[in-house]
Amino acid sequence: MDSLIWTEKYRPRSFKEFVGQKEIVKKVKGMVEQKNLNHLLLAGPAGCGKTSLILIAAIELYGPSWKDNIFETNASQDRGINVVREDIKNFAKTKSLGQVPFKLCILDEADALTKEAQHALRRTMEQYSQSCRFILIVNYPSKIIEPIQSRCVIFKFKPIKKDESFEIIKNVEQKEGLKIDEKTKNILYEISEGDARKIVNTLQSCSIISKSITEDLIFDTIPSAKPKEIKEVLEIAVKGNFLEARNKMLDVMLNHSLSGLDIIKQIQKEIWNLSISDDKKIKLIEKCGEMEFRMVEGADEFIQLEALLVNFIGK
Repeated sequence: MDSLIWTEKYRPRSFKEFVGQKEIVKKVKGMVEQKNLNHLLLAGPAGCGKTSLILIAAIELYGPSWKDNIFETNASQDRGINVVREDIKNFAKTKSLGQVPFKLCILDEADALTKEAQHALRRTMEQYSQSCRFILIVNYPSKIIEPIQSRCVIFKFKPIKKDESFEIIKNVEQKEGLKIDEKTKNILYEISEGDARKIVNTLQSCSIISKSITEDLIFDTIPSAKPKEIKEVLEIAVKGNFLEARNKMLDVMLNHSLSGLDIIKQIQKEIWNLSISDDKKIKLIEKCGEMEFRMVEGADEFIQLEALLVNFIGK
């Protein structure tokens, strides 16, 4: 029985298998062919291929011994200055194995490094650039100090496009014997928000129940309400039926195990599908932002959602 997690099973193993980010892939492939990789800063949202691309580069550079020539750490866990001064520095100053004159130090979620650790890293990058190249993988490049940014080639990854997500879905569908219609593929793309990992994880979760993947199966599997359920809540509120809208919203939250932050993001999307003026839509989007900020700061989620619904009355 195949027990592999699908995100690893279908992780691309070569530049040819990689889906999306064509210009970035082209440039990284060129560096690998010349065996002269720069320090890199790979920035972008989750699931768009940052880690996969650099692992492909490592495999192409070093061949079978690639694991011996890379040091990979998650900076959100090891984020202090001691990690840079000890583990990373010790790795960077030793020679590589094989024909390539440098090793790779891959820092995932490097934007979580403290400022002190980043300054120590800058110094290490200067001292050991001949024997080690640093790859920083981040969601928010603005959190990386300017001296490090200036030493790196910066590649900004985008969420995967619709046709690219369909290519990923088709690959999994064929190899796993799944049945997925066009409407369901569109739903998968919409809920993934350009995250390839989320698409593959959702397909694996659904395949445990049935090989025929449907819209209902997807929404039963993931913590997300159907768009039409959210739209119905908002339309009831717009008609002035506050109590009915509030009760319907509570049912949706309980049925799908949604947090306040989950549902407010879905409300924000469905506002654009309401039959109200653009000016009113903009004001409601602004209110969504205000209520989300309050929730993040610790305010009661349901009270904030009730307050948000009040703004829809009579629109």
